[in-house]
Amino acid sequence: MGSQHRRRSRARAALAVCLSVLCLAAPALAAPGGAWADPADDAKKASRAADRAEAILEDATVTARNAARRLEAATAALPAAQDKVATSRGVVAAASAQAAAARHKADVAQAAYAITASSFDVAQGHVDKARERVDEIAAATYMGGNFAAINVLVGARGPQDAMDRLSLVGQVMEKQQDGIDELMISRRAARTEQDRAGLAKRAADDAEREASGKLAAARAAQAAAVQARAAVIELAQSRKDALRVARSQRAAVLAKYEQAKAEETRIQNALRGWDDRNGTTTGTYDGGTLLMPVHGWKSSDFGSRYDPYYHVWQLHAGTDFAAPNGAPIRAAADGEVIRAGWSDGYGNYTCLYHGRDMTSCYAHQSRILVSVGEYVRRGEVIGRVGATGASTGYHLHFEIRLGGKPTSPLPYLPSCLC
Repeated sequence: MGSQHRRRSRARAALAVCLSVLCLAAPALAAPGGAWADPADDAKKASRAADRAEAILEDATVTARNAARRLEAATAALPAAQDKVATSRGVVAAASAQAAAARHKADVAQAAYAITASSFDVAQGHVDKARERVDEIAAATYMGGNFAAINVLVGARGPQDAMDRLSLVGQVMEKQQDGIDELMISRRAARTEQDRAGLAKRAADDAEREASGKLAAARAAQAAAVQARAAVIELAQSRKDALRVARSQRAAVLAKYEQAKAEETRIQNALRGWDDRNGTTTGTYDGGTLLMPVHGWKSSDFGSRYDPYYHVWQLHAGTDFAAPNGAPIRAAADGEVIRAGWSDGYGNYTCLYHGRDMTSCYAHQSRILVSVGEYVRRGEVIGRVGATGASTGYHLHFEIRLGGKPTSPLPYLPSCLC
């Protein structure tokens, strides 16, 4: 029994090595995972909405502008965040179902392997028994079993007795051959069961890896769903806080708007009828395209803006061109400097008179490089781009005024704005 147990242990060890090799050779299963939409797109939409809000509230208080930016950014991002929550719920449900199915598949595969491994143990037991019988035959042969058979024949007392004795010897030899045949058959059966056990083990391991991957995917989906819901809650709170701040700024913003209107009235009155009041003839503008005052891109148009936060219409008296801080600002045409200095919401503000009641004005400069009464030529650098006054970023606020009244600059500028 001891030798039989050792042989069975060696066979089980060989099976384990074989199965390990099979497992290492099997390809790994990739766990499926859902892909979210590109978050950069949501961020861009939110940023554009925030920029629009700041542009509308350029004349408002800084606190109101910041509140509007937060409100618009949160509002723009909220639909995508809500869609993500709805999508994540579906992903969680699908991933959980896949994980459950994979777990069941793994359990079935493990049970099948256990049955196959048991069949291999039985087959190996038959091999051990058959080998013991062959060992006994071999031992008997070694100890002279064939000579004993010859002695049996030699001791016969007649032909019939010899025939009977020869029949007995033949039966013995057949029994020995049966034992050898049984060993060969048992070995073949054991190898077959070993192969089946190897395949079952690989299938069980593959199913186990798949189940682990599906479970990990389900847990990741659940974590993403929790994060998505938290993002919606955070955005909703941000909107609520921004609205509260915006409402608290109502009185201050309306006061700023009244200041901006009063400033616009003062500018119009100061520029209206400049020729008549000053008797100047320095203006030479006779029509035609003006020079682009700065190299940049149009960031805001001329016209009336409606403030949806405080329900007020405000005039944006020029066109904004975004440009780097310190970029040169050039005179759009020949003219006389009639205004150069600080002007509340406009910051550093310069106006050139070109004749025929036309004036060009340049706001939010970081530096003014000309003085009142100076005559400048078309293309001459008169200042530098900045963000002074009520400005939400580096840009030139460019105006064209006819008789002091602002009009859109675009018809006077190159169509390419270059």
